[in-house]
Amino acid sequence: MKELILNGKNNTSRIIIGKGILQESDKYCKNLFADRIKPSQICVITDTNVEKHYLKALEEKLENIGIPVINHVLTAGEEHKNLEAVSRIYDTLSNNKIERNDMIIALGGGVTGDIVGFAAATYLRGIRYLIQIPTTLLAQVDSSVGGKCGVDLPQGKNLVGAIRQPDLVLIDSDVLKTLPKSTFIDGMAEVIKYGCIKDPKILDMISQIDLCDYDNKDNEIIELINRCVGIKVDVVEADETEEGIRRILNYGHTIGHGVEKLGNFKQFSHGEAVSIGMTVAAFIGENLGITKKGCYERLKRILNTFDLPTKLPYPAEEIYRAMMSDKKKQGESIHFVMIEDFGKVQIKLIPITELLQIMKVLGD
Repeated sequence: MKELILNGKNNTSRIIIGKGILQESDKYCKNLFADRIKPSQICVITDTNVEKHYLKALEEKLENIGIPVINHVLTAGEEHKNLEAVSRIYDTLSNNKIERNDMIIALGGGVTGDIVGFAAATYLRGIRYLIQIPTTLLAQVDSSVGGKCGVDLPQGKNLVGAIRQPDLVLIDSDVLKTLPKSTFIDGMAEVIKYGCIKDPKILDMISQIDLCDYDNKDNEIIELINRCVGIKVDVVEADETEEGIRRILNYGHTIGHGVEKLGNFKQFSHGEAVSIGMTVAAFIGENLGITKKGCYERLKRILNTFDLPTKLPYPAEEIYRAMMSDKKKQGESIHFVMIEDFGKVQIKLIPITELLQIMKVLGD
């Protein structure tokens, strides 16, 4: 078992990583309010994919605390990550008279964590206890940690949101064993991202994971998760509100979000879109003389090993238009993250028209 602490401006996150952590969820949740106000109710929010695997088991564990437990089930899928989903959560919380000092638990992948975090940050102007229990590799290494939460609008991804550090993050490697191979691979895109921006050893480590047998690689997976989360903790503590260094976590996401939007948040998963975005960023970096020659080809090889896409699936002009609503845009330029070499990163404010011209070359 590994433990990390993230000290935010308004809250501290305790992050527990290990095997079988879900079986001790009642203990960790109870410890939260040992010397604080005890919640009168717990609301577990999950989705239609995770419900059948873990909801009943978690509820049975939480009943040991002696506090009433209710639940709310979201429709799974990025296309359902919207204000309507949040509104339905508000209805459940209100109808069950959830109070500000109560506890909300997000049980699921990145989409569930984002929606639930935002609901907890905004209902009654903030619920006291927020727990994240991520059930996908992508959520475990990235989205469950750092406090970013929110939903999509038709105009773009994550345009409505907040920063609310969870009080507790429980990361159990055992839950990855029920994942489809495609969902596990989706998370590998974010793992590779951390290898690109901060820790090249991650890229060496992943070559040792046999995808056909990843559910028997507990120690290796836990070490990968710990390294990724450790990087995120350091970055977020240095820049919680993304005014500087936290932008490096967006490597591959600027183009990636455009790809997701063009696919109506259905055609490409988040990891697949980020994979494409990282490849484009490496190509652009080499063309601008920022990224060391050879990084683009090596990154493509690594991503292709995991059957992750690396080619632009839409015309550059269409992705360009989709990027116009990106949060990283500043006037007629955009904060674009590029690697100088694996483990070394640079944030550059690039004119959007210049970005388009380079993307056109890659598209050709």
